[in-house]
Amino acid sequence: MAGDPAANPASPSSPVGPAGPPRRRSWAEVRWRQFRNAPRPVVRAVLSSLIVASVLAAAYLAYDVALSRGAQLPGGDLRVLFVAVVIVAVLVTGSVVTYLVVPLPKGSGERGRRSAWSAALGLFAAVPICYLVLVVASQILKPLFT
Repeated sequence: MAGDPAANPASPSSPVGPAGPPRRRSWAEVRWRQFRNAPRPVVRAVLSSLIVASVLAAAYLAYDVALSRGAQLPGGDLRVLFVAVVIVAVLVTGSVVTYLVVPLPKGSGERGRRSAWSAALGLFAAVPICYLVLVVASQILKPLFT
């Protein structure tokens, strides 16, 4: 059976190379490789949401700490409104920036197109980012300042 590719491990059509079968990677190795090789437009879209959420959460944290220390600010206690503005701003920014930076694949055409799916991707990526940044600001950082 010299013509059988399965019998000859050095055959180019065989999945098993001369050194043997490829090593199976662990779950962590696969995820780390995916993290290191993320597409640049997706990284830009996620970072834009993260930066906007971090800046607005820092402003919220300063406002919250000032109110908890007894400062009399105009308008009274507007923390709920402030959080709502932060959430809306992060979601809108995430959607718009992702729409602008992540085009659909070009295919056979010359220019990349954009669609509502890019904006939806940005919206759904901004939701956990916004949540996590607000949790870190209010549950981890606030006790350090009060």
